[in-house]
Amino acid sequence: MSNAKTIKNRKVDMTTGPILSKVFIFALPLIIGSVLQQLYTSVDTLVIGHYCDSTALAAVGTSSQPVEVLLCVFLGIGGGLSILVSQHSGAGDIEAIKKFCACAVSFIYMAGLSLTVIGYFGAPLILKFMAVPDDTWSSALSYTRVVLLGTLGNIGFNLNSGLLRGLGDSKSSLFFLLISCITNIILDLTFVAGFDMGVSGAALATSVAMFLSWIISIIYIKKRFPELSYTVFPRHIYGPEMKKMLSLGLPIGLNSSLYSFGHMALQSMVNAQGSTFMAAVSVGSRITGLANVAIGALSQSASAFSGQNYGAERYDRLKKGHLIIPIINGVEALSFGLIFIALRIPILKFFTDDPEVIALGSQYIIIMLLSQWLYAIFNAVINYVNGLGKVKYTTVVNLLMLWAVRIPSAFIITKFFDGTYIMLCYTISFAFGMICMLGYYVISKDWKRIMKLAEKQEPSV
Repeated sequence: MSNAKTIKNRKVDMTTGPILSKVFIFALPLIIGSVLQQLYTSVDTLVIGHYCDSTALAAVGTSSQPVEVLLCVFLGIGGGLSILVSQHSGAGDIEAIKKFCACAVSFIYMAGLSLTVIGYFGAPLILKFMAVPDDTWSSALSYTRVVLLGTLGNIGFNLNSGLLRGLGDSKSSLFFLLISCITNIILDLTFVAGFDMGVSGAALATSVAMFLSWIISIIYIKKRFPELSYTVFPRHIYGPEMKKMLSLGLPIGLNSSLYSFGHMALQSMVNAQGSTFMAAVSVGSRITGLANVAIGALSQSASAFSGQNYGAERYDRLKKGHLIIPIINGVEALSFGLIFIALRIPILKFFTDDPEVIALGSQYIIIMLLSQWLYAIFNAVINYVNGLGKVKYTTVVNLLMLWAVRIPSAFIITKFFDGTYIMLCYTISFAFGMICMLGYYVISKDWKRIMKLAEKQEPSV
């Protein structure tokens, strides 16, 4: 049996069979993994909320933004890797995948080590830009710096996960995350509750757990896919493949980074409302994150689906899936949102006993979850288009959505209305983004070409 057939037998092949069942089979491990990732971050919030004061809780919430900014460019490369591997997997080109693997290993070390140093020394400037209050500064700086020490493990794990998703293997990352999550919980309780290390202990637990996930993912890839010749340390860099990975991944990464940078600007507006509101948003975002775990999973499935079928030249399946997957994503987002809105008060009380934090957190949750279906449709379409390798349009839409709509809306709300309703800027920008991405199917010449090719294939299906 050839290497191509061997890999195909170990992946979710989305080029044949019922579309929705294949998408859900691929998405289910990602959904569970997303729950674990939310649990991963929620444990930090929960432990800090019970063993430290509200300023420490606010510090954990605000510190996630600069870490996200610094990681996004490099994690975008992982998204590009996943798309390329997905396309070549659909085409059965194993030699190309091996070269992308070699480039990925080299990139992990180049990016991870550089970002650790840059982030550690640049953290104070970033927190200053975010207007972090004096009573939160020390804790926020400690959390940010310690988390950034785990950058190599974080990038390594995410690139390896992207590689596996591209191969159609969405189950393995779930196993890695489960081990990492259990490790994080144990270390959180040990460092924060046991050794009284505060936010630094929570950050250290996160960093150690991410390194463990990365190491396990390396072992898995080497044993499960020996034909890929995956190595622990860098050995080769293939120019054409690295160029493709960067040309596709950098727009995604830069877009995400600029997006996160914009969120830092939004966070500065949140911070201006005081540490109580900061804590409310920190806790509320954990709950909205749990409510929306399926959004990201189905969107990643959309990317894998479009990538595999584009590589296999199954344009008829691309036509069938381009609307049904985003619609299903929107329906599940609204359904889960309504459930979590109904349960918001007891869940909030699980994190904190402060009545002001609970009241503001409740307000945040209601507004955010009632609008998440808009984001779910937008995100599924944007991932579907990215899976085709058409990242220019999605990049422009994402940037406009943030810088031309969300941030100006937030400024207007905080300047002329009640700043504690700043989250309405998300509702406005989600609606804008959804309309723009659905518009891709109407105005794109590339998509019209795919539709014409699909029409030629349909009679034989």
